[in-house]
Amino acid sequence: MSQVDSSSAKKSTELTLIDKLSRLSYQQTLKLLGSDGPKLLRAGDSWDFRIEEDVYLNEDLFRLKFPLAPGETESPPVVTISLMDPSNGRLRWNCTVCESLCEHVGAAFSFILDEKMTLGLAAPPPERVPVESLSEQELIERAIEERRERARTERMIVKSAEPEQPWTDYAVSNTISGKTYRVAVRGREPGDSYCSCPDFRTNTLGTCKHILHVLAKLKRRFTETELKRPYHRRTIGVHVQYRDQATLRLLLPERLDPEASEVLGKLRDRDIEDVPDLLKRIQNLERRGRTINIYPDAEEFIQRRLLQDRIARRVAEIRRQPESHPLRRELLKAELLPYQLDGIAFAAGAGRAVLADDMGLGKTIQAIGVSELLVREAGISKVLVICPASVKSQWRNEIRRFCDRDCQLIAGSIASRGAQYANNCFFTVCNYEQVLRDILSIERVNWDLIILDEGQRIKNWEAKTSRVIKGLRSRFALVLSGTPLENRLDELYSVVQFIDDRRLGPAFRFYNHHRVVDEKGKVLGYKNLAELREKLQPVLLRRTRQSVSQQLPPRTNEIIRITPTQEQIDLHHSHMRLVNRITRKKFLTEMDLLRLQKHLLMCRMSANSTFLVDKKAPGYSSKLEELDDLFDRLFSEENRKVLLFSEWTTMLDLIEPLLKKRGLSFVRLDGSVPQKLRQGLVHEFQGNPGCRLFLTTNAGSTGLNLQAAN
Repeated sequence: MSQVDSSSAKKSTELTLIDKLSRLSYQQTLKLLGSDGPKLLRAGDSWDFRIEEDVYLNEDLFRLKFPLAPGETESPPVVTISLMDPSNGRLRWNCTVCESLCEHVGAAFSFILDEKMTLGLAAPPPERVPVESLSEQELIERAIEERRERARTERMIVKSAEPEQPWTDYAVSNTISGKTYRVAVRGREPGDSYCSCPDFRTNTLGTCKHILHVLAKLKRRFTETELKRPYHRRTIGVHVQYRDQATLRLLLPERLDPEASEVLGKLRDRDIEDVPDLLKRIQNLERRGRTINIYPDAEEFIQRRLLQDRIARRVAEIRRQPESHPLRRELLKAELLPYQLDGIAFAAGAGRAVLADDMGLGKTIQAIGVSELLVREAGISKVLVICPASVKSQWRNEIRRFCDRDCQLIAGSIASRGAQYANNCFFTVCNYEQVLRDILSIERVNWDLIILDEGQRIKNWEAKTSRVIKGLRSRFALVLSGTPLENRLDELYSVVQFIDDRRLGPAFRFYNHHRVVDEKGKVLGYKNLAELREKLQPVLLRRTRQSVSQQLPPRTNEIIRITPTQEQIDLHHSHMRLVNRITRKKFLTEMDLLRLQKHLLMCRMSANSTFLVDKKAPGYSSKLEELDDLFDRLFSEENRKVLLFSEWTTMLDLIEPLLKKRGLSFVRLDGSVPQKLRQGLVHEFQGNPGCRLFLTTNAGSTGLNLQAAN
């Protein structure tokens, strides 16, 4: 498909494509795309692009390559945009797979509008004082001003429930995202109104861009006299008040009749902690014919609190003595270690939790155990597991091994995947990339439990996939992460946001309270960590291998330090000299940063072998010499099975001859091995006594079950 922008443009100067795209606005793009413009632009949310691999831009051409879905082998769609005539700035665009205006073109324009700064089409905003350096009042003022600016610039459609008066309910729709939120406007001050959007629920400001947008329109529509008239509540309601803590509150008319006052009067203007007592009072009034409006978020809050109270007693009983509890042998088809049953009880009791045990301590079996315990205690029936593509088969194998629930791996066409999500299968396993493509099908299902494996993958909380995953809804949630999060506050914040988006507060307040930065915003350290650990204690559990060592089979660790050859030292020093030259510069450009990254990478590679850097045979490597000797010692022992990891596939190429000259049977797994063949390699290593070594890259082996190694 090839089409042309027929809109008029300036003819006085010669424009480059970069000039044209840098000036392109949202409204101009809608005109280019026609009546389907908003829908086509929203299509951009279906893809996550890697700028360094998928995007090309110069003064004459913009090219965007679309990523292939796992399992697809056809050529991916490619969209190109260019100038038809530099004198008037008219655009020409083309999609390699579609014959008419399509979602790929819409996604390309959406990407350009979203990533102007990254593409060099817009200047960065002026430097501001880092959020970490602001006072509390400055922090609030900046946060509100940012939302006011978005309220001013983003296009929203507002529909009023009662157009003749200001203080009423509104439906506010964002034309770009297509999402609609309920806004209840009751006054002009922060805290007077309510919005159903996620930002209002978490920002602790008492306002959001949707409320501010409506208030700006009300100021133009109504007189000051009309806006000064206060809102008068006529009905009784139960709502959630979103301050530092989310609490239940009553919404009462100013003049409460004696009958209602007798039942509810004591709860006026106070947080409600005793939920069963509140429900008894509501039932009392409803029996007398009164209507109480419980808002949706309050109903969800009440249901969650009642369920947690009921499960809490069972959890306390299990955690009191997990080593002797009968569920160790009854919950799953394999006997659980005491710390594993304790972790299962912790996660089930929290309802939404992070399990951050060291790698190898059995987080998968604990996740399956959480599912089984929640079947017993909460009657769950639909579990969604989101994991890296490389471990989907592993999840199915572990589920079959430890329980009798049915399990499906999401695969196939878009239509068939939608049907798979919607069926009655207990465990549904998909990978992170599929979530973005299948979000509409996933959102239609009422998931009871969502499990994120390798949860630190959502650390970039501004990335499209991360935003989509954080928007998924379920009664229960469990994040599994084998990466220590204590000193990685970005990862920690992102992970905790998924399970409880209010626990750590809004990002601007969290970083202000816990990061120490210099005047340019560079992170120097962290603060108030004891307070942070206390906040996380109810929802995050981490056990190190050392802390549960008494329950584990014995194992020893040995670090072998190896002196590099002189050739390796010389090569390392030559690149370090270039590193030092770059870092001595007063200001670093993007090219400087790229060169810095390259030379540091060369230093790391030279520590393995000079061949990795200069590709000159035979190469010099003290590591390979040590490994040659180590193989003799290791494989002299009967039944020895070894795992060998390297970050570099070229290093694996250099290791293979050492194995072949000994006639050792081994399997190799790296990024070039198709997903469908990987599980076969694992089975070969696990089940064949003659297969002595599993040779792999760090990335290629993420999450695989390789417990046959000793």
